Amino acid sequence: MITEDVSALLLAAARNNADWCDAVCRAHGVPTAFTPAAWSGAARTPPMYPDAVSLAPGATPEEVLGGVDTASPGCCVKDSFAALDLTPAGFEVLFEARWIHRPAGPAAAGTGDAGPAWSRVRDAGELADWEAAWADGEPSGLFRPELLAPDVAFLAGRSGGRIVAGAVLSLGGGVVGVSNLFAPDPAGADSAWAAAVGAAHELWPGLPVVGYEHGEDLDAAVRAGFAPLGPLRVWLHTA
Repeated sequence: MITEDVSALLLAAARNNADWCDAVCRAHGVPTAFTPAAWSGAARTPPMYPDAVSLAPGATPEEVLGGVDTASPGCCVKDSFAALDLTPAGFEVLFEARWIHRPAGPAAAGTGDAGPAWSRVRDAGELADWEAAWADGEPSGLFRPELLAPDVAFLAGRSGGRIVAGAVLSLGGGVVGVSNLFAPDPAGADSAWAAAVGAAHELWPGLPVVGYEHGEDLDAAVRAGFAPLGPLRVWLHTA
């Protein structure tokens, strides 16, 4: 089990995120690989998913980029420890964020009580509806039915029978990762974070919850009891 040690939590958060990226990519048929330094996809990964994730603070650019395609447009690297300089390789920083962590345990009493009704997505039809709500439009097939696995939970918040909020929980690295959280407004975000924490406690009790956010989304996570950990950067190949 992961302790409260920040270094261990950062390593676990990076590995958890890489495991989630790996699951999404494999669902799309992208060959992937893990090394001690990084996770990577050998072909262009699905939209909004990185081509590589660094897994060790001492990883070098060569180790991280060795398994990815930088020749075609859109190559993206998640620098999990904000420790890489990928500028000489033709990258520029796309955005910066903070890893977050919440100790194992239920959501605070009363949080999210006034929000939508939450349940776990169970089939491909519900998943398509979830993705349409997440994308605020038509589903593109980014989230494939293969992702409806025991170690992944798509959470849907419904109001009037319609999905209005959601989040993804994924197991990996000895922690539970929360990602792809969406809601219509700040009050809805508070409900979504509370639902994510509650579901993580119900599904995988005793495990810490991690993720990464920035801006107002980071503020909402802090209100839900998360603490910021170290920084990360996402680099985009522009050469």
